[in-house]
Amino acid sequence: MAHAPVLQLTDIALTFGGDPVFEDLDLVVQEGDRVALVGRNGSGKSTLMKVMASIVEPDKGQCILGPGISVGYMQQDPDLTGFTTLGEFAASELDPSESYKVDMVAQGLKLNIDIPIETASGGERRRAALVKLLAEAPDLMLFDEPTNHLDIEAIAWLEEELARIKTSYVLISHDRAFLKKLTRATLWVDRGQVRRQEKGFEAFEAWRDKTWEEEDIQRHKLNRKIKSEAKWAVEGISARRKRNQGRVRALQDLRAQQTSQIKRQGTASMELAASEQSGKRVVEAMSISKAFGDKVIAKDFSIKIGRGDRVAFVGPNGVGKTTLLKMLTGELEPDQGTIKLGTKLEMAVFDQTRSNIQEDLSLWEALTSDKDMRVSGKADQIMVRGNPKHVVGYLKEFLFDEAQARAPVSSLSGGEKARLLLAKIMAKPANLLILDEPTNDLDIETLDLMQELLTDFSGTVLLVSHDRDFIDRIATQTVAVEGGGKTSVYAGGWSDYLAQRGNKSFSNSASKDQAQKNDSKKSANTTASEKTERKGKTGLSFTEKHRLESLPAELERLETEISKLAELLADPDLFTREPVKFKKASEMLAQRQETLSAAEEEWLLLEEKADS
Repeated sequence: MAHAPVLQLTDIALTFGGDPVFEDLDLVVQEGDRVALVGRNGSGKSTLMKVMASIVEPDKGQCILGPGISVGYMQQDPDLTGFTTLGEFAASELDPSESYKVDMVAQGLKLNIDIPIETASGGERRRAALVKLLAEAPDLMLFDEPTNHLDIEAIAWLEEELARIKTSYVLISHDRAFLKKLTRATLWVDRGQVRRQEKGFEAFEAWRDKTWEEEDIQRHKLNRKIKSEAKWAVEGISARRKRNQGRVRALQDLRAQQTSQIKRQGTASMELAASEQSGKRVVEAMSISKAFGDKVIAKDFSIKIGRGDRVAFVGPNGVGKTTLLKMLTGELEPDQGTIKLGTKLEMAVFDQTRSNIQEDLSLWEALTSDKDMRVSGKADQIMVRGNPKHVVGYLKEFLFDEAQARAPVSSLSGGEKARLLLAKIMAKPANLLILDEPTNDLDIETLDLMQELLTDFSGTVLLVSHDRDFIDRIATQTVAVEGGGKTSVYAGGWSDYLAQRGNKSFSNSASKDQAQKNDSKKSANTTASEKTERKGKTGLSFTEKHRLESLPAELERLETEISKLAELLADPDLFTREPVKFKKASEMLAQRQETLSAAEEEWLLLEEKADS
């Protein structure tokens, strides 16, 4: 059964002052679609999504929404002007009676919505935009890198939420596991063309490789034909000039066809060169503990990391993964225990905040201002793994063009900044790599190359990441930092860690254990009078209490809407007079009845919990 179109783009053309981003683009998003939008960094994925959201107007063509369809777009850099808190922004387009939805989503994504706008970080602002979109629940949701700045626990919650909802959505993400679990169709943006396959992301790479292989075969055939025709033209054209002008014109057409072909963007020419081999023992931590006030980072933790190990550190945001990493590399001292570093260690650090590159410098200056990379007396060259190389030539290896060399770092996208930082790191020989969230904003092809480099790297890798697929491909050990000082070491990657835990991640264990301990501690310190006072109140969380208070109004509203729809459908002539309206009203009635039933069940459960 064919689904109704939710969104249709027809004959779209868009140019930003140079080569066209898109030409003659047609695509349809259908009801119930769960689409992965994929392509190289800079291919136009985010631009296409903004066209779909009517934020960017195309030079030509139409963007047509289905009747009554609403579209929501998760902004990368949301404008929070005029709002006091993140929660106020997230609830700004909701009816006050539905503001509880913001609390529920924020709890799942672990966002404190009471944070003032002026103190909110970039990651918190993006999470607020994600909360806003999920709470509003439009008919078509457009997500641009929704998992950035989320920890694995929040990503798992988002996966469950998106798997549950029935609305259509389009996803841009570098997280393979996320895309594989959720998508059923794929839109591939490649050199201004958008192809669609009715299979999820899991089938994308095989499809892409087959498409490129067929393209290479056709290009090879064309080149051979041109070579053959050119040879004929040189050797025999003088004797047959008048009779074979058609063949000459055909040769010209073949050459024009060859010229018009758009070359595929290459893969960054990244190389990792290990410096002098380190000692066999790289890090040995023995019974280390660390706390900041009441916050315990590690308690009696021990680990041995040897040369060639690739150790991934996983856990919720804020539990101290980066702090633990700094202790293991000697940047921070533990409160108790000892840490021994091996001999001949040369470290290279990829910082998730990109603090190693200054925003006000140009790309050229960012490389030549580094004293470890500078070539004495030559401002146009840098040292790359012990050899001088021209700045522009080295930047081209990381897919930057010559025009970008003098552009400010601040003008780069997130993926481009990550590539620039990788260029700085990989210019220096090292035998210990510290990678803190290296996968954010990188496209699939660059992630593949990084994985190959790290797998072949003879040195040691310490990795903090929330990308489960990347961890599976890289890690030989996984350190689960679970909060409250509980830290455990497991063999293998993310899937191995889950298998050893019986498919229970830290979200099911340590965080709950700690919460229970905190509750017990609070309970022990509570006086009898406080207990009596609290007994008169509900045992609900803030979100549940708010929800219980708002449900009666929602039930009343749903009953009113059902009554009006039933009255409309009671008209015996409506079906023949306005069949589309009849169908829409029938669907709305069924949906409202289903929602009412769920809301009544939720109200009964909350009332029962409050009474108990």
